Amino acid sequence: MKPNWIGVYPAVTTKFFEDETLDLKTFSYNIDEQIKAGVHGIIICGSLGENSTLTYTEKLELLTAARETIADRVPLIIGIAENITRMAVSFVKEAAGAGADGFMLLPPMRYPSDERETLHYMHTVADATDLPVMIYNNPVAYKTLVTIPMFKDLAQNAHFESMKESTGDIRYMTDIINELGNRFKILSGVDDMALESLLMGADGWIAGLVDAFPRETVVIYELAKQGRIEEAREIYRWFYPLLHLDVSTKFVQNIKLAEVATGLGTEYVRQPRLPLIGEEREHVLKVINDSLAKRPVLPQI
Repeated sequence: MKPNWIGVYPAVTTKFFEDETLDLKTFSYNIDEQIKAGVHGIIICGSLGENSTLTYTEKLELLTAARETIADRVPLIIGIAENITRMAVSFVKEAAGAGADGFMLLPPMRYPSDERETLHYMHTVADATDLPVMIYNNPVAYKTLVTIPMFKDLAQNAHFESMKESTGDIRYMTDIINELGNRFKILSGVDDMALESLLMGADGWIAGLVDAFPRETVVIYELAKQGRIEEAREIYRWFYPLLHLDVSTKFVQNIKLAEVATGLGTEYVRQPRLPLIGEEREHVLKVINDSLAKRPVLPQI
C-alpha cells in the first residue's frame, strides 16, 4: 500500500524477551492495536525501534512479522540507518522484496557527513529502489542537519516524497514551507511539538508515546485537522507530561515503561541500553501513573 504521508505514523518499539531475543508476538500485538486505534501507517526499525542494535537479519524478521500483521490495512515503512552506503543500498533492495511500502532514511550513521556526502548518500540509497522515501532530519540526535538548500537538491529526486521534521525548531518548518511549498509532505517527529506543528501546516505526526496511547494520539490529530482546536488542546495539555518522555536520551526506556502501564508492551531493551532504575525510574513511573489517573474521556471524531 503506497503511503500518502498524511496522519499518525507510530514509530513502534522493537519488543524483546529478557534474554534480548525478538518478541515477535508482542511486537505484532502492539502494531495491531495501533491500527485498531486508527493510525494511518506503521514505522518499524526507527530510532525508537532500537535500529542501531538490530542485526540485518533481525530487521528483515521484524519486517516480515509486521507485514503479516498489517495485511495491507495501512502502509508499512521501515527505517534505514546504516553506516555503509552499499549496505544501505543492499538493505533497501531486500526490504522492498520483503514487503516494505516505503523507507525512512537517516543520514549516514556514526560518521558526521558534510553536505556533499550526505546528499550523495541519500540520492544513492533512494535511487536503489522504486519505493517512496521519507527524509529523517534530526540534527539534535544525529549531528547532521539537512538544510533548506539540501532539501531543494533532494526535491529534484522524485523518490523523496516526505520529511520527518525533528529539528526541534517550529520555525524551521515554516521556512521549509515558504521555500518549497507542498513539494514534501511534512510529518512532525517531536512528540511535545506535534500539535504546534499540525497547526502550522504539518501533514502528519510520527509519534512515540502513541505506542502506549494510540487512541489519544489519533484523536488529537483528527481534532486538529477538523479545526476543533480547543478540544485538541485540552487533550494535548493532559498528554504533555507524557510527551516530554519522548524528548530524552532514555526515550526508548521511558516509552517502553508506558507501554507496560497500558498493557501494550514490555520494558525489555537491548544493551547497551539498560532498564531504568532508582530515582530516574520512579520519576518516569510517576509521570505515567499521574497521567493515567487523569486519563480523559475522548470526544467523538
